[in-house]
Amino acid sequence: MRLVIATCSVDYDGRLSAHLPLATRLLLVKADGSVLVHSDGGSYKPLNWMSPPCAMAEVEPDETEAAEGVTLVWNVQHAKSEDRLRVKIHEVHHDSAHELGVDPGLVKDGVEAHLQKLLAEHITTLGEGWTLTRREYMTAIGPVDILCKDASGTTVAVEIKRRGEIDGVEQLTRYLELMNRDPHLRPVTGVFAAQVIKPQARTLAEDRGIRCVTLDYDALKGIDDVDSRLF
Repeated sequence: MRLVIATCSVDYDGRLSAHLPLATRLLLVKADGSVLVHSDGGSYKPLNWMSPPCAMAEVEPDETEAAEGVTLVWNVQHAKSEDRLRVKIHEVHHDSAHELGVDPGLVKDGVEAHLQKLLAEHITTLGEGWTLTRREYMTAIGPVDILCKDASGTTVAVEIKRRGEIDGVEQLTRYLELMNRDPHLRPVTGVFAAQVIKPQARTLAEDRGIRCVTLDYDALKGIDDVDSRLF
């Protein structure tokens, strides 16, 4: 990765046109060829960028640009479109390159697979007397995250999401419609479980007779002692 801090202006031409006036900015050139223009704010989002596949060439400024104080120009051309990023550099304050190597990727704590495993291990979180039948119960249209039985012995299908939205409720509804055709399973009720459930999803689920459960990931992991909380 190349890091350049420079006083520059930036013009983007293509599906739209955009101009960044002269200012000091961070320019990133990544190993995949992408070029990103950052300010000292705005969190992670660049002010402008060019995604790969693209090619960058450093060229001398023309006479007009040189007269305006431009010392170097970056022309970044996208390989599959007419989109072009033109960075006119007036002064370079820092220029360095760093070999970062192969990135292993982001390992998220609390992803759906972790939630599924923890909830299966602590199935009584859903109610006293509940028992686990199995995880990843396969149906003709995909696997149900958890199949279990409540205290009365009724089969329950549990769909788990980190963020519970309407599409998750629709997914669980399709599973329930299919499973309730099976005389060995029916009646099958549903539980929609997530760390956060959107109000629209909760309304839809409850309208369809599906119970909503908000999961406390830390409590499931045994990190958060619920009984010792003040709030």
